[in-house]
Amino acid sequence: MSDMKQQQSQREELFADFAHAVNIPAGQLERWLDTERSRNVGRHKGQRESHSHAAGRRILRLLRTPRADFTADDLVHMRKVVHHVERQLRHRPRGDVSNTDWRFALMNWGHDPLR
Repeated sequence: MSDMKQQQSQREELFADFAHAVNIPAGQLERWLDTERSRNVGRHKGQRESHSHAAGRRILRLLRTPRADFTADDLVHMRKVVHHVERQLRHRPRGDVSNTDWRFALMNWGHDPLR
């Protein structure tokens, strides 16, 4: 396989992985990020915004960006999102997670584990 075809194949695989990891549609993610619960999960005293909330805003922008307009940095962030979601899912707490900071932080990353 040529380098160009291999790069295209890897890019398509990344888009598929990202679509699997980010299972909240853009409109719903935008509404979630506007909630108090979203803004507060993971935020430490004195911190303007939690890491997960900032990630969610960037994910929302990516969801609304045409594929042709993605930068190399966007692709790096997509891979980071995929790895973060996979890692967090491996540490799922026991019991009902519907009202937990674990779930809410994942939702900031565009993934609702209850879907």
